[in-house]
Amino acid sequence: MTDASVTTDTIHPSVVAGEAAHFGRMAQEWWDPKGSSAMLHRLNPVRLRYIRAAIDRHWDLDDRSFTPLAGRRALDMGCGAGLLAEPLARLGASVTAVDAAPESIAVARAHAGAGGLTIDYRAGGVEAVAGETFDLVTSMEVVEHVADPRTFVAALAAAVAPGGLLVMSTPNRTWLSRVALVEGAELTGQIPRGTHDWDKFLTPDELGGMVRDAGLEVGDVTGLTLGTSGFALGASTALDYFLTARRA
Repeated sequence: MTDASVTTDTIHPSVVAGEAAHFGRMAQEWWDPKGSSAMLHRLNPVRLRYIRAAIDRHWDLDDRSFTPLAGRRALDMGCGAGLLAEPLARLGASVTAVDAAPESIAVARAHAGAGGLTIDYRAGGVEAVAGETFDLVTSMEVVEHVADPRTFVAALAAAVAPGGLLVMSTPNRTWLSRVALVEGAELTGQIPRGTHDWDKFLTPDELGGMVRDAGLEVGDVTGLTLGTSGFALGASTALDYFLTARRA
């Protein structure tokens, strides 16, 4: 494991120091469903639903199994304090999880330990897994925070083992995402101010092109919508979207 005290911005060029510091300040509240990460707690069940359907479809798994990822390695890149890494471990995967904020990794390790989960948490960027491959690679709402999205996506793709699956999500660069995520959610305190830079959002075509250029085949793009009843999967990608890709 990488020591959480390492100054990651000096050894991991994918990491933007200011972004890591911003999320590091939120680390102690990460597991509080009413704290600064409240929106992530609301979003997580939808993420898990999408990922579960994607892995069941990709590997033709039994959707009734409690441990569909048993015997498989999973990587969660940009894991925060483990909101997705822990469920992936409970689904049976051997999980490696990486985040740029050492403070988040410290909280993640403590929380997983208290829950009896073994997760290989590492502080740093995508470079922390250079040369390793995984059956499942996830990176949720991360690509918009890195120094070079194209290089980051290429590194994620390189981490996907033959026959493996990549699952990503990110906000779309549209008027709706500007109003809802930046001018709305941040100004009203639903998301901490400074979380998003709208200019760094990627459209599905842009992200899909990066994934294809990295040698993977895009299999699905599904929208994430937000209504009066909360987050849901849907046809519209105007706000946010999921993308899956596979290595042949």
